[in-house]
Amino acid sequence: MSKDKIKIAVFGHKTIPSREGGIEIVIEEVYTRLVKRGYYITCFNRKKKNSKNINEFKEIKIKNVCTYNKKGFAALTSSFFAALKSAFGNYDIVHIHAEGPAFFSFIPKLFGKKVVCTIHGLDWQREKWEGSLGAKFIKIGEKSAVKFADQIIVLSSAMKDYFEKTYSRETVFIPNGVSKPEIIEPEEISKKYGLKKDDYILFLARVVPEKGLGYLVPAFKKLKTNKKIVIAGGASDTEEYMKHIKKICENDEKFIFTGFVNGRILEELYSNAYFYVLPSDLEGMPLSLLEAMSYGNCCLVSDIPECKEVVQDNGITFRKGNVKDLYNKMNLLCKDPEIVEKYKSTAAGYICNKYSWEKTADMTSDLYERLMR
Repeated sequence: MSKDKIKIAVFGHKTIPSREGGIEIVIEEVYTRLVKRGYYITCFNRKKKNSKNINEFKEIKIKNVCTYNKKGFAALTSSFFAALKSAFGNYDIVHIHAEGPAFFSFIPKLFGKKVVCTIHGLDWQREKWEGSLGAKFIKIGEKSAVKFADQIIVLSSAMKDYFEKTYSRETVFIPNGVSKPEIIEPEEISKKYGLKKDDYILFLARVVPEKGLGYLVPAFKKLKTNKKIVIAGGASDTEEYMKHIKKICENDEKFIFTGFVNGRILEELYSNAYFYVLPSDLEGMPLSLLEAMSYGNCCLVSDIPECKEVVQDNGITFRKGNVKDLYNKMNLLCKDPEIVEKYKSTAAGYICNKYSWEKTADMTSDLYERLMR
């Protein structure tokens, strides 16, 4: 079947265009490339109150689905209605992103659609879902993907091993990508936050427990340094956790909370950081790490397999959850700029050669072609 006749329905994200999370970035980067190759793409956005709904974005068709915008229900309701619309619509393949939405993979499957599920991470392990009905629902979503999906895409070797060992299920490894950026001067961040090149450490991720701020904050407080730390990211149904972190950091001018950032400010933060830190307990394939390295940053990350697989020998790791080891590595980098420069000199070339959105789009296109054959 030729590509111009393949119609893809996509759901599991919040909205595009946006940078609300890694899933939204992946969908925007991959599908804007695939429409240029002749695919017909429809993305089912969550419908939000008081927000402007669009019908098209860069040749991607946008359909807004009924959404109950309350904590724990937005993903559930939007995915259910997206599954129904994709099942009854004129689509060849339904591509579901994330484990929770994959709960509804049986609906398009019952109506004869080919189903693809991308597992961006083992979401039931997230602390905000611990012991809750949400965790059970997400775990059932994982099992539904195993049972009903024609193909499952994973983002890391560790996740590929997990599905093989847990379910004896083969998966397809398609990593996230990155684009080579332009390094820019600190203009907006200087005006807004008083930041200069190399005078801050950058943490850029959602403010949720599994990203490791519970280790980063006490480790940084112990440092004897003039550098500031920028915590760039918004909450994700974790407003109380955000308040808790800010409470610990109050009256300390070295902590700068920017909230969610994008555009010029995001680019400046990446371009001018002294080093980037990601102390996560849990990841799928961290896009902010890929982006930080593409800007030529020295990166300090926890030694979980998903982070180690990305940085290889081109970044520094510390023992997951170990505040002392994190402090020691941060202290080393703050005291020895030569080590920082060493990693900065190799990061961008390595990551941009290994990962690209064009390669990700190629691999996704190949998977669709194989499914239709």
